Amino acid sequence: MKITAVTCVKNEGPFLLEWIAFNRIIGVTDFLFYSNDCTDHTDDLLDALAGHGVVQHLPNPATDNRAYQMVALKACKHELIVKRADWVWVSDVDEFLNIHVGDGHLNDLIAACGNPQAISATFLMMANAGVTDYVDEPVIGQFTKCHDPDKWYDQTAIEVKTLTRWDLDYQYFGAHRPFLKKKVDVAPPWTDCSGRQVPDRFTFIKAKGRIRKFPAKGARDFATLNHYALRSLDSYVVKADRGDVNREHRDFEDDYWVQRNDDSHTDDRILKYMEPLKQEIARLKSLDGIAEWHDRAVAAHKTRYQELMEFPQYRALQERLLTK
Repeated sequence: MKITAVTCVKNEGPFLLEWIAFNRIIGVTDFLFYSNDCTDHTDDLLDALAGHGVVQHLPNPATDNRAYQMVALKACKHELIVKRADWVWVSDVDEFLNIHVGDGHLNDLIAACGNPQAISATFLMMANAGVTDYVDEPVIGQFTKCHDPDKWYDQTAIEVKTLTRWDLDYQYFGAHRPFLKKKVDVAPPWTDCSGRQVPDRFTFIKAKGRIRKFPAKGARDFATLNHYALRSLDSYVVKADRGDVNREHRDFEDDYWVQRNDDSHTDDRILKYMEPLKQEIARLKSLDGIAEWHDRAVAAHKTRYQELMEFPQYRALQERLLTK
């Protein structure tokens, strides 16, 4: 079974190998990366990986003042790597699908959900929890604090990402879900990660605010989407400087941090993947040139942080976030 992951990146070089390795472990077979305006060797590392057949790397087709991710996701359906896939997984490189059934493989999740045409996985926001320094170690091992799912997963609508089967009658992919063709008026088999049919108002976007989320109570029995949006404080400062890979003129500052930095709960179930993850990262690094480009990306990330600390606004941002 071919499962293609599609993602858009900008200055994510230090985190690429972990995300690729993790997704290979859970069953992703192919990767389509779009990059735009990278200055930290993200594009160089992706080109090197493409040379080994690990990924396909394309420049983002968006022009100035466009929604970068939306343009790329609309274009990707025409790529053979997507057209030939049995399933397509649209995700960001700070998102890791933690599967709780079987051997923790996508096949297990699909089977548990009854082999529908789409499966939407609900976010679990992983908190920073006081981690200040960036280190070149797997993110999933550094951050295990998160919001309390018994509270957030009540009737609160929480964002999702969606695994889509080839035969869903979709018009194009969105960042959070596929959009059905207008002629579709009967809900396809589309489940949450407990195998339950998702609400019609999400499927057909019948209610404002239901384009990318739905009430999440009981939606995570078979899998949870761990979202490491903050990472270390150092990395968050660099992220604030980079801006959003998805669209221009979006700031990552205080509000974004506070909303996602609830560390009242612990969820470390994803650590079951740690040993195979380290082995797969090592295997990728053994490919000619990959370890070198990864190390250059890490160095560029650290250098950019030091440069930003010379600017009063970034020092002030860091100081504010330390108190939140």
